[in-house]
Amino acid sequence: MASYLYRCGACGPWEVLRPIGTAEPTSTCPSCGAAGRRQYTPPLLSRIPTAVASARRREEASADAPAVTTAVPPAAGRPVARDPRWGALPRP
Repeated sequence: MASYLYRCGACGPWEVLRPIGTAEPTSTCPSCGAAGRRQYTPPLLSRIPTAVASARRREEASADAPAVTTAVPPAAGRPVARDPRWGALPRP
């Protein structure tokens, strides 16, 4: 089944699921019953989440041109306690 996008002038867009190749140029709007024209949309080429795609792009880029580190990164510091009584509590 493929998803086809139609647009009504009054109600806006809606999707219709039909077998591939059976989409008609117009379809009736489910809200108002008026005829809506089919909008041609690109196929869903990227189905992976954005975070995964960006991680893969970074990984592929590092194979050819790795990022060069010129200094040791700063260590993550502990948060400073604002209340002096908290200093007596055990730390994990």
